[in-house]
Amino acid sequence: MVARSPEPISSLYVHVPFCAKKCSYCAFYSEASDGETVNRYVASLVRELELVAHDLKPRTVFFGGGTPSLLNLGQWEKILDAMDRLGLLGAAEWTVECNPATVSLEKARLLRSYGVNRISMGVQSLDEELLHRLGRVHSRQMVFKSFDILRQAGFDNMNLDLMFAIPGQTLDVWRRTLSEAISMGSEHISSYEVIYEEDTALYAQLQAGEFEQDEGLACAMYEELVDSVRQAGFQQYEIANFARSSGLPAHALLHKTSCEELGNSPSCQALVPERACQHNVNYWRGGSFYGLGPSATGYVRGVRTKNCSNTTLYCDRLADGERPVDFSEALAPLARAGETAAFGLRMIAGWPFEHFKEVTGHDLRHDWAKDMEELAHQGWGERNANEFRLTRLGLRFADSAAQLFLR
Repeated sequence: MVARSPEPISSLYVHVPFCAKKCSYCAFYSEASDGETVNRYVASLVRELELVAHDLKPRTVFFGGGTPSLLNLGQWEKILDAMDRLGLLGAAEWTVECNPATVSLEKARLLRSYGVNRISMGVQSLDEELLHRLGRVHSRQMVFKSFDILRQAGFDNMNLDLMFAIPGQTLDVWRRTLSEAISMGSEHISSYEVIYEEDTALYAQLQAGEFEQDEGLACAMYEELVDSVRQAGFQQYEIANFARSSGLPAHALLHKTSCEELGNSPSCQALVPERACQHNVNYWRGGSFYGLGPSATGYVRGVRTKNCSNTTLYCDRLADGERPVDFSEALAPLARAGETAAFGLRMIAGWPFEHFKEVTGHDLRHDWAKDMEELAHQGWGERNANEFRLTRLGLRFADSAAQLFLR
């Protein structure tokens, strides 16, 4: 019997590590842009694409950063032409992250002409003082102007990225930001609580006693987020992600499985809205993806990788014809299943037992029975005959809940 070649990987993440300025809260790998360095990065990224293109047939593509929109027209053209030459165009969903200070109509039209069909705009706040506190380079007016430019270029699937629990942010300011963001009419809103990670300016300010964290206020802001966005017609499908539209079962997005095939289980009532970020759904459901660019992580057929977090070294290795992978790990089956369980519980739909078994080969009802029972007892989880999911309270503390599932 001749062994069949594995199906090509259908998700691609590309990390663009350049920013106009490092934000005070950011712990991602990024650096100030320099013309020569950026040009060398673009040439190296094309080489890395060439090394993996044979195993890629992208259904979702996500360019994150950093600030991908910081690349100029010529640099974008080199990347897009290479993807065309390598047969990597035509993804059903192709997202590019944008900073409102780096959007132009010409650049937006170029991206749209090659098939980019989703933009995630890093708004973070619509309050000028808070934007300054976060170290953002854009103003509130740039947000509205950039949004209009992107609409003019033909983008009809846009996400606004917001932050809450920013030092100095009051509940009233947060309510105004939500109201203004909702009124813009985007198809998707994502929102995250500020996290104080070491080696960031905000963490240093916190340690120096310049402000104090207020967990009660953060919880109130999260509740305000969920209620306001839902009332505006968005559907929550993950802890901090909300999208518009009718909906498709989470299984249908990735596995083309209908509710009838699942026996019309209650999980089919927990729909993933049509404008949900399908690339992220793939992460949360334990799917494979290639990660390219400095510091990018990938997960391909059970093997997790991480590229070197140094742009110069990244370029040097690719110049020598090597993948710039610094770390590679093949997780044991139970550990991989536990990680998949933990990520998947971020979704409102939780995990249908049979679907989890199909994806991982393990049964939540056997390997994690006590953990589900403990979460249900705390009021953080709920279980029925077909599935397990976190409650609204449990979603607020999903990171803690997830620890129980890791093996």
